[in-house]
Amino acid sequence: MKAVFISYNQALTERVDYMLDRLEIRGYTQWTDIFGRGSEKGEPHMGTHTWPEINNAVLCIVAEEKVEPLLEKIRKLDQVNEEVGIRAFVWNIEKMI
Repeated sequence: MKAVFISYNQALTERVDYMLDRLEIRGYTQWTDIFGRGSEKGEPHMGTHTWPEINNAVLCIVAEEKVEPLLEKIRKLDQVNEEVGIRAFVWNIEKMI
């Protein structure tokens, strides 16, 4: 099993939900109204007058064979909406209850 953490501009929420549904990734935890900025060229998303954008994030635990299809959809979404911002991070799950 793998953990996939997806951080994205809240404007992409419906698209991320749709993507998870299409890949039959049912279980996830979502955080809303989170702040941050991209490490390379992303502008801050701080929910302020100066930086009004806000992020959301999703953590899902998926079978290894679902990781690449999920990352490919995220990559395509990012290419279409590069200025909006979405990133994904993957790590191993050693144990689960």
